[in-house]
Amino acid sequence: MIDLRLVALGLVVAALNSPPAAAAPSAETEVRRLEGAVNAAYAANDLPTYFGFYADDLRALFAEGPTTLPAYRTEWTAFIKGGGAIVSFKDSDMRVQASPGDDAAVASYLATVTTRYPGKGEVRSSFSETDVWFRRDGQWKIVEIHYSENPTAPR
Repeated sequence: MIDLRLVALGLVVAALNSPPAAAAPSAETEVRRLEGAVNAAYAANDLPTYFGFYADDLRALFAEGPTTLPAYRTEWTAFIKGGGAIVSFKDSDMRVQASPGDDAAVASYLATVTTRYPGKGEVRSSFSETDVWFRRDGQWKIVEIHYSENPTAPR
């Protein structure tokens, strides 16, 4: 016959000797990590990885006007396949603000980008970018991006 008191005592001792569960990273920490990853994919012209960071219902605000994920994917893929490329990308002055519930965050930063344009060569530009991230079903995705050139910024 099993002594239930010994079993219970064994379970308590095992629980006390188990390492504590690691705390989940904060929304700010997670979004900073994701910003590094999405920007690395952008800089590498890795389109499948890059577009994987965006929500299906993305709204993007670019100088050309607002667009959707399908339209952005089509346009940017054609640009890269046509000989265009990101040559270099560097972000700075990153700021991440998370919602009280840690299920949304806004990342804003400055970006210095060198882009190769077919027939035009390389152009270095400075941009301001704001990305809005939502955590849905446990997964972070960019739902809104605003990307605008800073024509007077030092390059």
